[in-house]
Amino acid sequence: MPDFLLEIGCEEIPARMIDAASAGLRERVSAVLSRERLNAGEITSFSTSRRLTMMASGISAAQPDITEQVNGPSVNAAYKDGKPTQAAHGFARKAGIDVSQLEVVKTPKGDCVSAKVTKKGGSAAEILAQNLPKEISSIYWPKNMYWRKPNERFVRPVRWLVAMLDDETIPLEFDGICAGKLSRGHRILSDGAVTIPRAGSAYVDALRAAKVLGREEREIQIRKALDAATRTIPGARWREDKSLLETVVNLTEFPSAILGGFDPQFLALPEEVLVTVMRDHQKYFAVENGGGKLLPHFLAVLNTDGDPQGLIRHGNERVLRARFNDARFFWQTDQKKSLLERFESLRHVTFQKDLGSYYEKTRRVQRLCSWLCEIVKQSGLAVRAGVVHKAACLAKTDLTTELVKEFTELQGIVGGLYARVQPLDPSLPESTRFAIADAIYDHYKPESTEDEVPRSIEGAVLSVGDKADTIAGMFALGLVPSGSKDPFALRRQANAIVKVIDKYKLPFRLSDLMRDARAGYQGSEAEKKFVDDEKFNESVRIFFRERLEFYLKDVCGYAYDGVKAVLAADAEDVVDALARIEALSNVRDSAEYTFVYFEAISSAFRRMKNILNQAAEKKLRIAERIDSAILQLGAEKELARVIEQTAKSVKRSRAARDYDEALREIAELRPLIDNFFDDVMVMVDDDNLRANRLALLRTVVKEFSTIADFSEMVTEGRAA
Repeated sequence: MPDFLLEIGCEEIPARMIDAASAGLRERVSAVLSRERLNAGEITSFSTSRRLTMMASGISAAQPDITEQVNGPSVNAAYKDGKPTQAAHGFARKAGIDVSQLEVVKTPKGDCVSAKVTKKGGSAAEILAQNLPKEISSIYWPKNMYWRKPNERFVRPVRWLVAMLDDETIPLEFDGICAGKLSRGHRILSDGAVTIPRAGSAYVDALRAAKVLGREEREIQIRKALDAATRTIPGARWREDKSLLETVVNLTEFPSAILGGFDPQFLALPEEVLVTVMRDHQKYFAVENGGGKLLPHFLAVLNTDGDPQGLIRHGNERVLRARFNDARFFWQTDQKKSLLERFESLRHVTFQKDLGSYYEKTRRVQRLCSWLCEIVKQSGLAVRAGVVHKAACLAKTDLTTELVKEFTELQGIVGGLYARVQPLDPSLPESTRFAIADAIYDHYKPESTEDEVPRSIEGAVLSVGDKADTIAGMFALGLVPSGSKDPFALRRQANAIVKVIDKYKLPFRLSDLMRDARAGYQGSEAEKKFVDDEKFNESVRIFFRERLEFYLKDVCGYAYDGVKAVLAADAEDVVDALARIEALSNVRDSAEYTFVYFEAISSAFRRMKNILNQAAEKKLRIAERIDSAILQLGAEKELARVIEQTAKSVKRSRAARDYDEALREIAELRPLIDNFFDDVMVMVDDDNLRANRLALLRTVVKEFSTIADFSEMVTEGRAA
């Protein structure tokens, strides 16, 4: 069974696109191998800035032959007076057999002639050559470039292709390039063309000899190089930066690192400014001492084997000095105008073309946050509404500063820094001014599910209010994320809202939050372009349910069936949903109530809902309430008696958010429910008795599905 290799060589791919594209290529080629019955062993990827590669070990050299029964014309059409007709002969020729080999089979439409047809499997080389061009052109890129053929597109011009089964070339063509055995080594450190002897490890070895390393090797080499360069400064260490490390790994093929320095006078600038310039604009790693304080040095990762004469280091230092000088100039220039004085300038900064300016957004966020502060206070949490109000007023003013215009990554951060050094209000105590500054600084947080939430509850409220206003406005315009398209990063902002509510246990119901956020647009010009309330409410409900489901499953790690069960009961209160899923996980995994026990409860609830659905489809009457006098059998009488008592107890436990106890009380119903289904027939002919028993089932489902809809839980094997 041969090994398979596909390498797409091209001009340098943007670093941020490589990982997703590599994963996409792997998924697509894997799908082809599976669909075409070319069974493969291990499938691996190899990506650099100049190539996307996928390798599969031990694929089938050819598809297996398939024999299938094919039916033809009816017996009456195939034979006349016992002799085969032209229809029979034509079908036999098509099937590739003699007419005498036709069989007669019975079908729902009557007897017909049939033949066993063997389809010979195609060779792997032919199948891959036919299918791969389409898969290559279907790789998702944020931006594509079209070349010689209008149906073939790629992120950068394709320069070479390698497609092999062991040591044989696959006759593959894409973008006018025919596949061969010639790859290319490092652009500077190699002689250029590299002959690949065969697919598999020989490919990796050949590229390594040509100074092209795999992703893991490059990361290890970069870390070692950074460590070695940093050790030349006593007590120093390079600042770990996962995102930057991923970027430089994808920018290089054979990396090394150099240590550079800058004038210590620049350390007078805020650390955030210096690190942003180094990381986001120059792709440099910051250097710090043991206490985490920034040192006047930086580390640059090169795509070559070193800088023996120091020319590259000197050039990087010169560029960084110019960037720092710009930052210092902008910082000093910005101090001539306070954040308060910049507020009116927000009238001229567009938030979104249909939603108005940042001045209007600021006013909406202020009103929304004032209301959110009241909700927080009523729940018993302490929040300084004045701090939130002032921070909301100034949060976007740094968009008018020169520093943010030059370094857009610093928006919010610059506002927080300026608020700390500028006199916002002479009457404000310093601690209050710092609290306002912190809220401004943090109000874009968290920018991902791994990011930290704002440091204070005031910052948390502002963060939620700002993001809710954005989501409400976009959804009201009908700009709903779809598929991979989310140009306004609404999913990320919704994820942030869910995380902040969770971490600070804020008492916000998601639909209420979005309703209040949309109300802020009332009377505005934007409102004339909004979708109707019903469509808005439904779209944000579904959207936030998906975000909460993602948070519970992918961020918190709860089992998918438990998450579905909990959200089926209520997907509006984030804090409550987390409390319920935690209780459900605790109880179902406890020694006292095993998963087998919950399996019975889940099956029973599913059975109840199915019966109730059947009754609804048949339009059968269900009694308004349970009439104990009509009940006949002991099992139904006992269940009716106990559920009334248990329902009251569960309500008390739920009100106290003692969900562990509430779930245990529900679990105690299992024997009674089992007895009910063993002894009682619900769908009887007697209308009154049937209606009463249906009412009993409806009561059980209604009363005991407020914590979780147990019918959503997996009952075949334990959930992961």
